Amino acid sequence: MKHTALDIQKNKDHYQLLLSKLKFRLQKIHEGGGQKKIEKQHQKGKLSARERINHLIDDNSDFLEIGAFAAYGMYKEYGGCPAAGVITGIGYVSGRQCMIIANDATVKAGAWFPMTGKKNLRAQEIAMENRLPVIYLVDSAGVFLPMQDEIFPDKEHFGRIFRNNAKMSSMGIPQIAAIMGSCVAGGAYLPIMSDEALIVNETGSIFLAGPYLVKAAIGEDVDKETLGGAHTQSNISGVTDYKMDNDEDCLDIIKKLVDKMGEFPKAGFDRKTSKEPAKDSKEIIEIFPETSSKPYDSRAILERIVDNSELIEYKAGYGQTIITAYARIDGWAVGIVANNRQVVKSAKGELQFGGVIYSDSADKAARFIMNCNQKRIPLVFMHDVTGFMVGKRSEHGGIIKDGAKMVNAVSNSTVPKFSVIMGNSYGAGNYAMCGKAYDPRLIVAWPTAKVAVMGGKQAAKVLTQIQVSSMKAKGQAPDPAKEQELFEAISNKYEEQTSPYYAASRLWVDAIINPSETRKVISEGIKAANNAEIEKFNPGVFQV
Repeated sequence: MKHTALDIQKNKDHYQLLLSKLKFRLQKIHEGGGQKKIEKQHQKGKLSARERINHLIDDNSDFLEIGAFAAYGMYKEYGGCPAAGVITGIGYVSGRQCMIIANDATVKAGAWFPMTGKKNLRAQEIAMENRLPVIYLVDSAGVFLPMQDEIFPDKEHFGRIFRNNAKMSSMGIPQIAAIMGSCVAGGAYLPIMSDEALIVNETGSIFLAGPYLVKAAIGEDVDKETLGGAHTQSNISGVTDYKMDNDEDCLDIIKKLVDKMGEFPKAGFDRKTSKEPAKDSKEIIEIFPETSSKPYDSRAILERIVDNSELIEYKAGYGQTIITAYARIDGWAVGIVANNRQVVKSAKGELQFGGVIYSDSADKAARFIMNCNQKRIPLVFMHDVTGFMVGKRSEHGGIIKDGAKMVNAVSNSTVPKFSVIMGNSYGAGNYAMCGKAYDPRLIVAWPTAKVAVMGGKQAAKVLTQIQVSSMKAKGQAPDPAKEQELFEAISNKYEEQTSPYYAASRLWVDAIINPSETRKVISEGIKAANNAEIEKFNPGVFQV
């Protein structure tokens, strides 16, 4: 598919604007509670959460942040909660990938909001799936009390974190906790359920109830240090294992502890010497259209992501609205399932719309996913899908059965799966292409991503038609002006809810990334996944 010079420039300008917005928003998030709060941390002799992470990870190594946009635009009545008050991600410590979870005390004293809990659980989930050592940098005032009913009692709430501590311990996944500030009430279990706990003198404290609650409960007067400071918990109670003089010394000891850890058996995914794409990855933003309705050559996108721009297509002439191909990404062997956004002709000569999953493409994808499981090849799903084909012909052709085959294969796949939402990810298409509900090891979005049950305009049309039909049933004549007003209101609401920032704020995706970072994210994900052996693939009942 050829693009004119004008198309290329429009696409590029549009994307550069999106990337500028992404960069600006990330910079604001990285400020946490603001410079004044960071300075207060420094006055107490403490580093900020991001400074702690920077000191902990190896020099000149990357930190793959997970959930930077968690809680973005949420909790406005409480002044917001940047990054949900906790920083999580995969970083290299003494040459080893670790999951790092650091409370940000500049955001509401590191208190736990509902999204804080969800983000912690996602970080632990990634660590458990990939057998990554976990490092907790604890500095939190505990549950945010005005929202306790949304963080405390349920299965996926605060208590699940401690359950995961115990589960990871039973799995042999190392956990190290550093108490670098407050550690109160239920939150005190997290570091002490870890394998080893460090505490920083004078700034770290850990207790089930603070001085005020102790006074209220039993009438005892006691100061914070005597109750649960470093001396008490290291020399008297023996609760903590190492007493450190300051943040820097504490982090340095963690590096030395990680350096002594043994290795896990590897999954054995194939990796060769990495080769850069023969076609420039910077050109992705010139190819990807400025509007989601325009077709484009999906292969041209893939060729700018995979090593040497080489794809081995599986069933290239069949089921052409999905591309299935073997390739390498940063040397790792991968199987790619990508929505083809070109309009194509089926074997019967019928036109098929790009980005729609037809029976033949679902059938092809299901078989390819099974092959990748048979050969122990990680899967990469590249989303730009509006859903499955509907209508009489599709229903008579068994679209539900073929779609179910694909969903079954994705659900039961045991090789690690990685999802990249490039554009649309609508309805059952999101499910079939390994959306968040289907356990991708990592799921990331480009700034052009849209996640919803359907597109904004389609949803607005459906809901408007329902409202108009309801009015007619009551004998009321529809008002065209009010009908248009209703359509626009619904459409605008849907557009807001389909944005990648809305998805990222609720952790439907782990990160919003620049398309040029796609190779790096997938490579880091497969390297992490290689730490955990995989189970045998069993597709269950499979409708042929």
